[in-house]
Amino acid sequence: MKTTLRTRFSILGLALLLALAIVGVVAAQDTSSQSTASEAGGKTPNFSTAKDFRISRAMTDQAVACIECHKQTTPGIFGDWAKSRHASANISCIDCHMAKPEDNDIATDHAKYYDRAELPYGKRQYEVPVAAVVTPKDCSRCHPDEAEQYSRSKHANTLEIIWKIDPWLNDGMNSAIERKTGCFACHGTIVAMKDGKVDPATWPNVGVGRLNLDGSKGSCTSCHTRHRFNTAEARKPDACDQCHLGPDHPQIEIFEESKHGAIYSAYQSEYNFDAAPGTWTAGVDYRAPTCAACHMSGTGTVRTSHDVTERLSWETQAPLTVRPSDFAAFPAKTDWKVERDKMKNVCQQCHSDGWINDFYTGFDGAVEEYNTVYFIPAKKKLDEMYEKGVISKDKFFDEGIEVEFYELWHHEGRRARMGTMMMAPDYAWWHGFYELKKRYNNYMEEASHLIDTGEKAYRYPGYPAATGSTQKPPQIFGSSSK
Repeated sequence: MKTTLRTRFSILGLALLLALAIVGVVAAQDTSSQSTASEAGGKTPNFSTAKDFRISRAMTDQAVACIECHKQTTPGIFGDWAKSRHASANISCIDCHMAKPEDNDIATDHAKYYDRAELPYGKRQYEVPVAAVVTPKDCSRCHPDEAEQYSRSKHANTLEIIWKIDPWLNDGMNSAIERKTGCFACHGTIVAMKDGKVDPATWPNVGVGRLNLDGSKGSCTSCHTRHRFNTAEARKPDACDQCHLGPDHPQIEIFEESKHGAIYSAYQSEYNFDAAPGTWTAGVDYRAPTCAACHMSGTGTVRTSHDVTERLSWETQAPLTVRPSDFAAFPAKTDWKVERDKMKNVCQQCHSDGWINDFYTGFDGAVEEYNTVYFIPAKKKLDEMYEKGVISKDKFFDEGIEVEFYELWHHEGRRARMGTMMMAPDYAWWHGFYELKKRYNNYMEEASHLIDTGEKAYRYPGYPAATGSTQKPPQIFGSSSK
């Protein structure tokens, strides 16, 4: 049967009346809710706040100039950006690099490119101030939650942490170049400008605890390397093993030995590392976890976090193992029981409660044994040697027995605890507790001999390259720091 024009208008009219009625009901419900809230003491109903954002698909002439210039002068940078999600969303160079005229980190040399006639966009009409260093504060314009989480993590504050606990820095036992190329490459420098350029003594650097000129800490490109900034890259163990390796914190070697690492090695080609943020799922996108899966990625009821201090129930890097909230150098604002439950929830994606609880019983036992059997007696001997004057407090590492104590907790002690935590038996025993026993026995025997005889410990003459400044950075600790 044909629908007449009048019938169509009738149907449209009924639909409109129905829509208005629905709106009226919703409005009445909203008014009722507000009234109820008002009657309940003025509390606002717990409604979600709608996100308000807009992505402009257009680019300014200046943004186009940046892209076209770098396409010619630095094709590697352009190629990475062109394959990134940033490029897909029309996020250009300017969106991350543009600075305000009053900023103190403007790259003054960059302005010279606008006078190069051989470049297609080498004209002043395309000039914009460019930040010499892109920081988490810049990234926070689009990633506020991630930046805030990162700012409270041990990663972001690791430069402060090592200045509080590391005798290499506090006693000036290594040189400025050893610090720049070694310690600060991972922990971060205090970025400074010199003659309109980034001071080469502090740059290049992508350390996780870098102190930037805008006051922000860290570098997102430590894990999401520029200029592709790929989530997949940060999910792989390779992102972490740039820093977490070696005799003092061999997390990557421990992971590779563990069952998790063995499964990852065999099946990594089947992993879906490109899953959208917050959706990376055990059993769907990966078979066994990587570092990120346990410590950062969302899984089960645990949300994604860029605060790697979360989910920890022991501070295994510390000389004496303590709860994260009791770590004096950086007390975490967390409850270890809550964080352990988060980590257990991650484990529950693949393991039973019995398996998980039994594992933690073993881990807690290893921590207790390290603390009471090895570290506390060794520290007591160290304090006694200082009290008796057989070793000097002037410098650390200039006497061999101080090195023995340092490596007891910083090397073997860490390996024993971390090997246990990440389920690598060779590191828990042969590289850990076994080596710890040898170190402990030699150290305690020599310490007892010095205390009993009053003999002074041997001090290394002409200690090499002990020229580093012992001044704690005022940018972190204030002008009165020593």
